[in-house]
Amino acid sequence: MAARDVLTKNQLCVLEKLETASGPLSAYTLLDQLRERGFRAPLQVYRALDTLVKSGFVHRLESINSFVACAEPHDHSHSMTAFAICDTCGQVTEMSDHDVGHQLDEWVRSTGFAAKKAVIEFRGTCAKCLAEAA
Repeated sequence: MAARDVLTKNQLCVLEKLETASGPLSAYTLLDQLRERGFRAPLQVYRALDTLVKSGFVHRLESINSFVACAEPHDHSHSMTAFAICDTCGQVTEMSDHDVGHQLDEWVRSTGFAAKKAVIEFRGTCAKCLAEAA
């Protein structure tokens, strides 16, 4: 993960908003929430998000087209990262496991496939929502 001190003002604003959010945010939600800080165009948000994703500070949740701050500093190039997304409350839990990631890499490579990217997302109901429904 890159150091925070190399981030631009816009990148820091987006990252701080995601870090304090109670759940994932879309780029347009971020834009609406950052207007008072000088954001005027979607491109400002998308540029910041692109750099934050590439730097490992933020993850894009493909199935819901939203973004979350990385739960903890870790090297994404050497571990598998998966997400559990609650369909009831929107809570996102990030999971990372080097051994599982290594096994998946080996499995894919054994087929002769050259993977560029992998996103693992589990959709369902979190423990809190299950308990509340019981």
